[in-house]
Amino acid sequence: MHSPVHDRLPHSPWAIGHPRLFLLFAFFICLLLSSAEVFAHAVTEGDKGYIQEISGVNLLPFMYLGAKHMMTGYDHILFLFGVIFFLYRLQHIAIYVSLFAIGHSTTMILGVYFNVGINSYLIDAIIGLSVVYKALDNLGAFQRWLGFQPNTKVATLVFGLFHGFGLATKILEYEISADGLVPNLLAFNVGVEIGQLLALAVILIGMSYWRRTPSFIKHAYTANVAMMSAGFILVGMQLTGYFVS
Repeated sequence: MHSPVHDRLPHSPWAIGHPRLFLLFAFFICLLLSSAEVFAHAVTEGDKGYIQEISGVNLLPFMYLGAKHMMTGYDHILFLFGVIFFLYRLQHIAIYVSLFAIGHSTTMILGVYFNVGINSYLIDAIIGLSVVYKALDNLGAFQRWLGFQPNTKVATLVFGLFHGFGLATKILEYEISADGLVPNLLAFNVGVEIGQLLALAVILIGMSYWRRTPSFIKHAYTANVAMMSAGFILVGMQLTGYFVS
């Protein structure tokens, strides 16, 4: 389910559409990522203290925390943006978002329940690479480099698994209470899906307006190069944190 729009993208690395748009986007991403404590999957100190202090079943609070995480998780949002970039039919969007949700939910719940954690810097670096991968995929790079198109559904599911491990690793660091663990995790996951749908709705509204303008094809290359650059910035930040921590 790969859009033929790829074939209409400019293939020259100099065909950036509007250089100022790229520079403005890159500046915004650098400004965002240079602010304090914006590592992917970061949890605020207030939420951290709340998670550590409560016990028992607390469905609504955990649902709220899950939705908040997704709405403020720029790595998730960038990946979703890339996934739906060339998807026009709602049924296609539903398939890919569902695959991402299945992967994300599975590793988040099982990772916390079975106490399976991965170094947060390394897993977040992989999540940054998922953004890079999707941008390259949208640019048709793999077709030109490898001579074939990797299965986009499988890639979406696999990267969903990594995104879920990123969250599971962060939750494990905060030693969530075993009392009411399963219901709270399920509620958190419901909140994540609600937040994902809200973020997706905002993206789709913006994309629907953009796609009606002639600038969509003209600047599609620019947008994906900028997204790829943001992914590399995320990877660099996480690897730097890993080596200096």
